[in-house]
This record gives sequence, C-alpha cells and structure tokens, in this order.
Amino acid sequence: MTRRTLLPAALAVTTVLMAGACSSGGTGGTPAAPGTALAAVDTLTVKGRAPKTGYAREKFGRSWVDVDKNGCGTRDDILKRDLTGVRFTDGHCKVASGTLTDDPYTGTTVRYVRGRSQVDIDHVVALSDAWQKGAQKWDGETRRRFANDPLNLLAVDAATNRRKSDGDAATWLPPNSAYRCTYVARQIAVKKKYGVWVTAGERDAMKRVLHTCPQQKLP
Repeated sequence: MTRRTLLPAALAVTTVLMAGACSSGGTGGTPAAPGTALAAVDTLTVKGRAPKTGYAREKFGRSWVDVDKNGCGTRDDILKRDLTGVRFTDGHCKVASGTLTDDPYTGTTVRYVRGRSQVDIDHVVALSDAWQKGAQKWDGETRRRFANDPLNLLAVDAATNRRKSDGDAATWLPPNSAYRCTYVARQIAVKKKYGVWVTAGERDAMKRVLHTCPQQKLP
C-alpha cells in the first residue's frame, strides 16, 4: 500500500496559488514580451520629480531650428509630415495650409491655416517635464536635439494640447482613448532614448494603459 503525504491545509492552498500564478497568462504572471513598450517601461529610471527651478523654453535652444539641414524649420517639417493637402507659401518649406485629418488627441479633423492655426506642434514629452527629470543636467546641444526630435513631436489640436500643458502620463492622457497606447509608447521611446526618468506614479500610469495593449511596440 502506497502512503500519501498530506500537506497542511495552509501550505496546500499556498502551493496551488503559486502554481496558478506561474502558469497563468496575461499581465499578472507573464513577463512582458521583449521589444514591447510594456517591457521598456521597466528599463526607465524611477526617481522623484526635481524642482522646476531655472526652467525656461530658451534652455532648449531657439524654437524650431533646422536641425536636419534640409532648409526647413522643424515645425514646418512636422506639419508636412502630419497634415494632408499641404500648400506652401514658398517653394517647399513654409506650410500655408493643410488638414489634420485624424488628430491623435481628439480623433477629429482640424484645419491648419498659417497665422490663425488650430494646430499645435506638441512635445509628447514636455520640455518642462524633461527638465524636472534629468534635462537640466544636459548640455545645450542635447536639449536642442531633444526639442527638435521628430520622435517627440506631433501635430495636434491646439486647444487640447494647451490643456495638457506639461503633464506626464500620471496627470494627462489624450481624450481619444484609442490613441493612448500609441501615445504612452511614444513617451517611453523618447524617455528611453534620452535617459529621462519617470516618477513611480508615472510608471504605474503607463503600465495601466499598456496592460490593455501588451503587444504595443515602441515607435
């Protein structure tokens, strides 16, 4: 007759729970897939927000310089990239008009007309946010590249962008919920590229969004 060893009840329950946790799928027990935004979150440094002392837009260089040496300022480069039906005031640089056919922040169509625009070029990771999370220690050239990096720039609805201000993922997300995974992934890509840190609350907010789209890739 084979003798069976009985586990104490509490230990048996614990063993079952642990086995379930190890074998279960989803975000609770399965590591994030390599190459996903969810995996990249955990590569970011987590620290408290530094004081905003000393921040000024000018710390990131003159606005919309021609960093890629194509003869056009960065603002017009992004308008050309993100708008449809683009018309120019000159040969190929200064955008006179166009249409943001699917504004990422609202999902609506927004008309752009130079001089009375309803379209802003947003820094996905705000300059002030970056300043408080590492950028104040950068040299001027790095800050200039950050401010003009197309990875960190989007043409968006102006009113919505101004409500965002310098919020991070813990304090502001696009009203267009269908874009939130892409938005958070882009913030992570920018912060990873430049070594900008996140707060614990910001990291947790990013994970909450990405748990709804665990296969979301970095841009």
